[in-house]
Amino acid sequence: MSEFDRFSEGYRELLDRNVSITGEKSEYFASYKGRFIADKVAPKPDCRILDYGCGIGLVCGQMKQHLPRARIDGYDVSRASLDHIDSALRKQGTFTSETGDLGRDYDVVILANVLHHVRLEARQETVSRAAEFLGMNGKLVIFEHNPANPLTRRAVASCPFDEDAILLPPRETLRYFSRNEFRKIRLDYIVFFPRFLGCLRPLEPFLHWCPMGAQYVVTGSKA
Repeated sequence: MSEFDRFSEGYRELLDRNVSITGEKSEYFASYKGRFIADKVAPKPDCRILDYGCGIGLVCGQMKQHLPRARIDGYDVSRASLDHIDSALRKQGTFTSETGDLGRDYDVVILANVLHHVRLEARQETVSRAAEFLGMNGKLVIFEHNPANPLTRRAVASCPFDEDAILLPPRETLRYFSRNEFRKIRLDYIVFFPRFLGCLRPLEPFLHWCPMGAQYVVTGSKA
């Protein structure tokens, strides 16, 4: 049984409480990722995307809203979490705890805030396994919490399901891409302003270089 099985029933509510310091709910952060994939990563509107570590499908649902013609599949070790994925989302794709049920040659594979739950010695293998599902020139996308941001560290420290979390500095994540011989590797910092500073959010795309974003994202194309 996955450790996340015990949190699956109230996962969204727990996450909402944990991120309340920002003035937002979990939907805001999932939508941020969905928009990023749609605007900067997806090669075409009807692409095939795999969310590797999809949980209860929060990011999957947002990607589907921003890319309604895309096929969204999901994999997660927590079967109980998969049971909470929206029924309409489940009908359009495959959501499973068995990698053999998944297709191959995905255009995009994402790991959204997954690796900080993976043991240090298993992280490279996890990234390599996820990359195996990509087609030629497919893109791997890893979203992670930024340990350089004090509010992020505070949120992680108080989160019940982050008790085992060991945050990854960007250089560690970049290293996993280089070892898998990805090309066009790019690092972007994201999520800078809480809700009370929402008027400044239009500036965030221009701050992708600033290492104080609450999260960051690394993308790379499969050779």
